[in-house]
Amino acid sequence: MEQNVMTGGVSCISAGTVIKGEINTPTDLQIDGTFEGKVYSKGKVKVGEKANIKGDIVCQNVEFCGTIAGNFYVKDTLSLKAGCKVEGDLNVRRLQVELDARFNGNCRMINEAEFDKLAAQITGQPLPQAAPQAAQPQQQPRPANPFGQK
Repeated sequence: MEQNVMTGGVSCISAGTVIKGEINTPTDLQIDGTFEGKVYSKGKVKVGEKANIKGDIVCQNVEFCGTIAGNFYVKDTLSLKAGCKVEGDLNVRRLQVELDARFNGNCRMINEAEFDKLAAQITGQPLPQAAPQAAQPQQQPRPANPFGQK
């Protein structure tokens, strides 16, 4: 019997847990422990206040409260919360920074196409082929104005 892949859940790395390697998840991810490596999530990544990360994060959105020595590649919004410490570069579409958030690095604002290209380079996975575009319907001429105005 074939099992369905669970979607919509949240994967968690609890406080006190230490992991080295690579995480690739289609779901949201909560990190409260220590992680060294690369994180790739098609969802949102939440990093708690006591979390310590050494490596890159590639995802849809990030709410960041911890410490990182690494780069962010975020398709939509990165929120740097008060008290966080970031040593690395930001590649984001939108950036939200609270007072007392610490960031040392470069920031580059990117669009979705640039994110897709960067994500493919980082993860080593080819980009999915874009769906063919439907032919655009031709516009019909406007009917004459019954009031005689142009």
